Amino acid sequence: QVQLVESGGGWVQPGGSLRLSCTASGFSSGDYFGNYHLRWFRQTSEKERELIAAVGAGGATTYADSVEGRFTISKDYVKKTVYLQMDSLNPEDSAVYYCNAVHQYHPVSEYWGQGTQVTVST
Repeated sequence: QVQLVESGGGWVQPGGSLRLSCTASGFSSGDYFGNYHLRWFRQTSEKERELIAAVGAGGATTYADSVEGRFTISKDYVKKTVYLQMDSLNPEDSAVYYCNAVHQYHPVSEYWGQGTQVTVST
């Protein structure tokens, strides 16, 4: 069972930056970090969970329009970690952020982190 542990959330003023990390562990024999599409979602009490950034197993990245140009997703195979660099934050970015991993060949193998709170305010 793959486990995802997020870190890096917190409070920041508008215009500031945060970097979220999500470290994976628990891969079964023959499975490995590079097998997974990795994604970041966010959710507030007013909105459904929203996909905001993804990096495919092959490395291609995509972003929601709401974060394009401000957020950057990346991954480190050695550290088995996916990052979300968030710049030019505004109050509308306040949410609980979740990382997600989906196996590229077996999409029923999907895992979620516990979520980390990001609050952008003065």
